[in-house]
Amino acid sequence: MLAFPHDETLARSILTRALARDTFPGLPRPAAAVTIAIAPDERRFREWIGPAVPEWGGAVAFPREQRIVLQGSRASSRAGDPLVVLRHELAHLALFEALEGRAPRWFDEGYASYAAGEWGREEVLATNLALILRGVPTLARLDSAFYGGRGEASAAYALAHRAVAEMSALDPERGLSLLFAYWRETGNLDHAVRSAYGLTMEGFEERWQRRTRLRYGALALFADLTLFALVLFVLVVPLYVSRRRRDRRRLEALRAAEDAADRAVLATAIEDLLRTLPPPPPRSPPRAGGGEARES
Repeated sequence: MLAFPHDETLARSILTRALARDTFPGLPRPAAAVTIAIAPDERRFREWIGPAVPEWGGAVAFPREQRIVLQGSRASSRAGDPLVVLRHELAHLALFEALEGRAPRWFDEGYASYAAGEWGREEVLATNLALILRGVPTLARLDSAFYGGRGEASAAYALAHRAVAEMSALDPERGLSLLFAYWRETGNLDHAVRSAYGLTMEGFEERWQRRTRLRYGALALFADLTLFALVLFVLVVPLYVSRRRRDRRRLEALRAAEDAADRAVLATAIEDLLRTLPPPPPRSPPRAGGGEARES
């Protein structure tokens, strides 16, 4: 274990945990010595792993060298839980030691995720619109997806995890043990799957695609429809409120205009009516003297 002074506590913690869990599902206990280096900062981490690793990589295993490079305690949250990350990388080394590097990329990554208990990866599938638009990819196509962008790679890790978990579930009692035994014996994954589970790789792939699509396709569709409805709500509601206010102002203006027109019509009608009335009779002028006349 190689670590700088400020990472000594982290180094002791992850080393203790690794020694307590030094076996992996279906594999014999690894015998090779492993070097674990904890990079003190982002710059040193990038220098130690080289330029070939994607920028979102939180840790890297070098199976042929039996070496692992981790980010230290000063890493961001994107680097993940160091205990889980180390378990993931150690699983890569254990699988390489047992199979001498014969595992395809999808199985290598899926097994490391499965061994580390990274079940949270499958949450990515529940919101992945690609499962609806393009369907579940083939396992061969999945290999190339690890080299895509961050989003595509994240889905690839989740699908690979799902594939290995699905394969292990084919034998509830022995899991992957028989598969690895036959794989080491024959050197061929297809033969190992046939012998361990009574399926061809093609049959397993169809099963995995169908079950993944049934399990996560509806969830992905629901999540995307919910997101679409939310976006639509955010966009439409302000327009609707603005339209209602504009219509209300227009209606008030129309009512005011109608009231003014009604008042004008009423005034005109009154004037016309007054013109048709006869003029009032003339009034008699008053008499002078003011007394009552009497006969003499």
